[in-house]
Amino acid sequence: MATKPRTTSATTPAPRANTAKPGNSPLIHGQLPYVESAGEEYMAPRQKDHFRNILLAWKKELMEEVDRTLHYMQDESANLPDPVDRASQEEEFSLELRARDRERKLIKKIDETIKLIDEDDYGYCTTCGIEIGIRRLEARPTANLCIDCKTLAEIKEKQTAG
Repeated sequence: MATKPRTTSATTPAPRANTAKPGNSPLIHGQLPYVESAGEEYMAPRQKDHFRNILLAWKKELMEEVDRTLHYMQDESANLPDPVDRASQEEEFSLELRARDRERKLIKKIDETIKLIDEDDYGYCTTCGIEIGIRRLEARPTANLCIDCKTLAEIKEKQTAG
């Protein structure tokens, strides 16, 4: 006997995006994984809100790290008399600044991704146009290629580099 797909009536409230229990699922920048509804359209407003919240939380984390680094470098910068200590401190600061530069670029990419959400272009591969997928986007919210196109791009990159 075939079963009919379950549909929700107009009086049934839509399921919430974050219905999973925190102990059962890893958080994604403070957000629970997305729980899809049966028959839900890809990149419906609820999904877009979910990813916008992830991106905004991620950006906030990165900005807080920038502030922590700035305060740390201001507090720890000292004119150390020992040249080895001074060199060690400068190397440490250099590594911190390189990490913050990578994060600055990531913040820019996050902002561009939020703009894609606002323009209804988020969640689709820029190369082939197919859906990237909820789980891939949760793993890498700034992804703009489906897994197949990303794999091909990495193969091509290895071939040209090697």
